[in-house]
Amino acid sequence: MQAARRAIPRSMTEHRIIRLGHQGDGIAQGPVFAPMTLPGEVVTGTQDGDRLTDVRIVKPSPSRVAAPCRHYKACGGCQVMHASDEFVASWKTDVVRAALFAQGIETEFRPIVTSPPQSRRRAAISVRRTKKGAMAGFHARASDTLIEIPDCQLLLPEIKAALPLAETLAIAGGSRKGELSVQVTQSDGGLDVLVTGGKPLDGPLRIALAAEVERFRLARLVWDDELVGMRLPPVQRFGTARVTPPPGAFLQATADGEAALLAAVTEAVDASARLVDLFAGCGTFALPLAARAEVHAVEGDAAMVKALDQGWRQSDGLKRVTTEARDLFRRPLLPDELKRFDAAVIDPPRAGAEAQVAELAKARIGRIAFVSCNPVTFARDAKILLSAGYRLEWVQVVDQFRWSTHVELAAAFIAPHI
Repeated sequence: MQAARRAIPRSMTEHRIIRLGHQGDGIAQGPVFAPMTLPGEVVTGTQDGDRLTDVRIVKPSPSRVAAPCRHYKACGGCQVMHASDEFVASWKTDVVRAALFAQGIETEFRPIVTSPPQSRRRAAISVRRTKKGAMAGFHARASDTLIEIPDCQLLLPEIKAALPLAETLAIAGGSRKGELSVQVTQSDGGLDVLVTGGKPLDGPLRIALAAEVERFRLARLVWDDELVGMRLPPVQRFGTARVTPPPGAFLQATADGEAALLAAVTEAVDASARLVDLFAGCGTFALPLAARAEVHAVEGDAAMVKALDQGWRQSDGLKRVTTEARDLFRRPLLPDELKRFDAAVIDPPRAGAEAQVAELAKARIGRIAFVSCNPVTFARDAKILLSAGYRLEWVQVVDQFRWSTHVELAAAFIAPHI
């Protein structure tokens, strides 16, 4: 080791990685951030402010593995593919555990559920016209550079097969001065595609794009806010219900991740007969739960509420589902509105739901199934419930954004009177 250290050029510095940060970079004393490193590793690199570039591994971690994707070093789609599955599972669980501990909270953690490779059923593909055609892919880390990803190990084969489609759309309606974002989602009817950032949709462009809908057998193609064509409804299944979401609507990233979250939510609400689903989206939880309980679904996006309602009305065998379009950040449901429910499901965006959780705490609704994509805001909101006497029974971490720093979870809260 001494000989190796003497060989280090003066412009380079040596560091020992202490821990992994929330963005997936290794952190050394300073702090100094080193991408694609792991705790316990000794590395060298050129220090630029608080970051290391040209990082080389002097002493690797036992948890280091060969990344299974040839695009990993260049592509910014994954951050921790250089770590073993066991390490990532433990690290993501510890991220949630640390966020709770910072609020003075401890609870039971169930084993993490991780989605398999090649299971991502939606992706936002960036695409740019070139002199010879177009190129599609993801951006490099912290860069505008576009990296082509023909062998991506994240995406479903059906989504990966949409890369030529994205290039075709850019050639037809893209500008050399900017990028198109092509959001592709798997559906029962085929690929559901939303394009933003393209040229205005005039007559010739509409005709050209409509031809591509047929050629690529798309379920639906929407250009900014305008429907170009729909061969078949881009149906998503939530339990026995069939829902056609509005373009670009939120959908859980993998079928495996959705199933894990739904199983946790179902267990958390137990046998409750009357449920309220807050931030209900298009019915990911509300519609499957309606197989055994009456549900009132509340969502801020009116188009998603409409899709949820239509999905319920066209289904057989479900109990009553009512819907309400309401901004829960500005107008949370109040205790007198919540008192008629036995349990609540809440799945807010990354900002959490501090105002709505405060009203849930006042209402002392019996059971709460809490789904979150941000451990920090979840811990903050959990503290509100615990301060009101609730018990946090367990947390289920779900890793459906495999090889990324993204963490999701579901948790069960029980009111003090139960």
